[in-house]
Amino acid sequence: MTNDAEELVRPRPDSGETDIYDENGNVRGDFLALVGAAIADRDTIFLRQHVARLHESEIGDLLESLQPDQRLALVRLLGDEFDMTALTEVDETIRREIVDQMPNEQIAAAIGELDSDDAVYILEDLDTEDREEILAQLPFTERVRLRRALDYPESSAGRRMQTEFVAVPPFWTVGQTIDYMRDEEDLPYSFSQIFVIDPTFKLLGAVDLDKILRTKRQSKIESIMRETNHPIPAEMDQEEAAQLFEQYDLLSAAVVDENDRLVGVLTIDDVVDVIHEEADEDIKRLGGVGDEELSDNVFSTVRSRFLWLVINLGTALLSASVIGLFDESIEKMIALAVLMPIVASMGGNAGTQTMTVTVRALATGDIDIYNAGRIIRREAGVGVANGALFSVIMGAIAATWFHDYQLGFVIGAAMVINLFAAALAGILLPLLLDKVGADPAIASSVFVTTVTDCTGFFAFLGIATWWFGI
Repeated sequence: MTNDAEELVRPRPDSGETDIYDENGNVRGDFLALVGAAIADRDTIFLRQHVARLHESEIGDLLESLQPDQRLALVRLLGDEFDMTALTEVDETIRREIVDQMPNEQIAAAIGELDSDDAVYILEDLDTEDREEILAQLPFTERVRLRRALDYPESSAGRRMQTEFVAVPPFWTVGQTIDYMRDEEDLPYSFSQIFVIDPTFKLLGAVDLDKILRTKRQSKIESIMRETNHPIPAEMDQEEAAQLFEQYDLLSAAVVDENDRLVGVLTIDDVVDVIHEEADEDIKRLGGVGDEELSDNVFSTVRSRFLWLVINLGTALLSASVIGLFDESIEKMIALAVLMPIVASMGGNAGTQTMTVTVRALATGDIDIYNAGRIIRREAGVGVANGALFSVIMGAIAATWFHDYQLGFVIGAAMVINLFAAALAGILLPLLLDKVGADPAIASSVFVTTVTDCTGFFAFLGIATWWFGI
């Protein structure tokens, strides 16, 4: 490598590690070019020195920035020095693309070095046949742990948990516990609390590490343990588990099976990933794009979006049929055709505002049977108030524009009706969909838009037809 190239691989100010980001937090273009050149030249020395030593999240960002053929070549060139944990930092499409090209023997060797939660995250995307072949190559104890985690439902706490933890009996002393942690090699890389269990592995309590350090060696663990803060059932949805972490400011929590036996631990780093994934999923579903990833190809993206576009086409035809009921009125008064999109658009935007707040409140558990009535009344009031304000504004604009104060009155009345209907639709439809078990994030948008369009067109054209007698 030339001296100029060496200068481009600049270290961070506080360490000797390679700085791969620009001032905007994106992977630097010059660094990408160097890595691409090293891949083309099969320069494993450069790649091991400046890529293999990166943090897993940085390698993940680098993989997402490279071209597909470069990603696969990079993984092959790094060989055993490729950190498989980096695959938990990329989207599913890229992860499957890379793993599908790796020999099962290499995957099995790498899986054995990962924490159980990261190992499960990679294994769950594999075909059953490949997964079983990889598991068969792992030590018995590790294989049993991973199989147990994989048996739990997808998106459950059991899938997210780490099966490595520290557990001791209540009759041990603090001294015994400290000696155990010093001598035992098969312990988690990092942990913040020790769990207390009975001979059947039933969870009795927990002790924070700072409590251990402040207590004399001869003290019994049972004398300093506390009841475990909110143990999480392994079958619980990961989003509900994340809400418990947020509500009670947890750093980690015990995961128990149906018999209250300790089976794992859920840590804050995994919960942060869950919160990010769930928020990302809700935003995408509100837009009707499903599980689409930026790395998906054209065919996959079209398939992801097509269904909801078809549904949207059907609802648009329904709105058009409402307009068709008043075609004679529109022919006689061209101003109606000019103004009616404004009524529908204002209603759609108002409905989307209410719907977004409602869907988010449902996702976080902030809305329930006890406060739903109050929130519905509030949103209805907001709809009426906004409708009244915009009826005055739009009425004045329409009257000035078309020199007809009666037309201003008509559009003002329609605006009040539609914004009120939008507010009710924006909160009631998500609540109804959630009640019947449907996902309000993915279904609400189309239905709310249909309600506001149909109501807006019918109210405006209907009032105009009656008022002007056309």
